Amino acid sequence: MRRRKFITLLGGAAVWPLAARAQQPMPVIGYLSGWSSDDAPEYLTYFRQGLAETGYTEGRNVVIEYRFADGQFEKVPELIADLVRRQVSVIVIPNTTQSAVAAKTATQTIPIVFSLGSNPVEIGLVQSLNHPGGNITGLTALQTAVTAKRLELMHELLPSVTKIAFLVNPANRTLAIADVKEAQETAHVLGVNLLNLNASNQSEIDAAFAILVREQAGALLTNSESLFMVHSAQLAELTTRYRVPALYAYRENVMAGGLMSYGANFLPAARELGIYVGRVLKGEKPADLPVQEATKIELVINLKTAKALGLTFPLPLLGRADEVIE
Repeated sequence: MRRRKFITLLGGAAVWPLAARAQQPMPVIGYLSGWSSDDAPEYLTYFRQGLAETGYTEGRNVVIEYRFADGQFEKVPELIADLVRRQVSVIVIPNTTQSAVAAKTATQTIPIVFSLGSNPVEIGLVQSLNHPGGNITGLTALQTAVTAKRLELMHELLPSVTKIAFLVNPANRTLAIADVKEAQETAHVLGVNLLNLNASNQSEIDAAFAILVREQAGALLTNSESLFMVHSAQLAELTTRYRVPALYAYRENVMAGGLMSYGANFLPAARELGIYVGRVLKGEKPADLPVQEATKIELVINLKTAKALGLTFPLPLLGRADEVIE
């Protein structure tokens, strides 16, 4: 009788840990986007694909807590603080340098995975690309490396334009300084006057355009700050209203009606972002995951917008486009 009771208890002890493990809560991903929920469905699709490749499916074995800044970056610190209070398993920052910096400031313990267009070493996010250190890693397109090329492309399209406006976000100081320096050096070589304009939110973008019109700049470049990708619809409307040819760092601006972009395509990066998050959830440390670099740069041209502006693209330039919207 005692032996039977002992075996029963032993069997129960073997089963209990399995049941306890089955009842453990699912890991929680804190996903913070600078966009609204309606603006980024493709990115979320690619991100979920990457997660699935590492064995995680939303609602089945992982929970995703979404936070959207709706283009109002002043809301970002409180959104991040909310995720930190929630003690999520990992914080994901897609395509927003300001948010990545804010997340690193908010927590040194919760893993952070980012994708962005600036150099994460220069802005102090990581120690090096190969050895990030700390609790943060991700993907970078190093968009600043092609600022000069964007200005050259605009000059190729509009060789008679002698004044070009360059719109930067001063809130991202390190990135703004690097982009302005490169743009000014290239403008000097091309013999073009560069009109530097600042904007950190929607109202400041409107104000910058008022200056652009007053100073009679013949074209516009935006720097590689994701703020201008988030506000792509506003920029497309303003450039159409004032008939200003514009070249952007992100294809999303061209999809929204902008004229031209030259930079990395962040959709594939969204998938890689999901894969990296899955690896962190499986136990890998961000400090040991090298920051991945996007190497493919795409030229996207919107011929519908060109027609509306009365512009004709030179055939050599058109022939180099990776994507043409007609």
